[in-house]
Amino acid sequence: MDRSTEIREFLRTRRARITPEQAGLAPHPGARRVPGLRREEVAQLAGVSVDYYIRLERGRTQGVSETVLQAVARALRLDDTERAHLFDLAQPTAARARGNRPLAPQRVRPALYRALDSLGSPAIIQGRRMDVLAANRLGHALFADFQARPHRDRNFARFVFLDEAAPRLYADWEKAAAETVATLRLYAGRHPDDPQLTELIGELSLRSDTFRRMWADHDVHAHTTGTKRLRHPLVGDLTLDYIALAAEDDPDQTLVILTAEPASPSADALGILASWSSASTTAPQAPGQNRDPTV
Repeated sequence: MDRSTEIREFLRTRRARITPEQAGLAPHPGARRVPGLRREEVAQLAGVSVDYYIRLERGRTQGVSETVLQAVARALRLDDTERAHLFDLAQPTAARARGNRPLAPQRVRPALYRALDSLGSPAIIQGRRMDVLAANRLGHALFADFQARPHRDRNFARFVFLDEAAPRLYADWEKAAAETVATLRLYAGRHPDDPQLTELIGELSLRSDTFRRMWADHDVHAHTTGTKRLRHPLVGDLTLDYIALAAEDDPDQTLVILTAEPASPSADALGILASWSSASTTAPQAPGQNRDPTV
């Protein structure tokens, strides 16, 4: 992925969503040729010269200071996730240190497999590019039996955009799709040279008009907490809260746990699903059992 293009489009889309009035600037008379803030207005708000900001928006970030990036983030009213993404794009220190070395394969620790299997709630271990590294029985039963799929298809982004079951499962499919794209966009800022990510984005762009449209928005999203509304084909409507816990030794690997409010219809439905899935042979895959070394 071209970092200059990424930072240009990210900054352009961020300033396009803010009006001068929202930014505290006096409105200019006459029609505006661009939506949102002009480049010179962002420069004014950030306290830098117009030429300096234009160079930054063109992706010429060599030597840019943290102070300037913080000022631009404040001018554009970036949230914490967007601010971190801006820094990833402008100061890719981790990527520079790694150079062109491939990313090490992700491995799930045996203790995490055991913890996954012991949970009474649906749980999934999600890795880079939203790959599904493992899931417990209830996690497979809730979404899809990822373990039964080819390794390249054990991916939530492919599931959301390319599996015809996904729009039926997600009551808010557009919301789920937008969050999926925004999560991939955040990952792309951290690992712009990941060839498997490039392949994934290319495939989704070719096969899904919705993905292509959402990808152009340059939104970013941190997969931490939230709510999912599902229409499960076996147990009906579910409203589940989720929390994503990152592994300390691998920030790109998260344990996603979904829970229902106690004594709610969703909790009852999960109980029914759990009783049905307990008879299944699907279980978290133990280390060494048909593991894909390229995950």
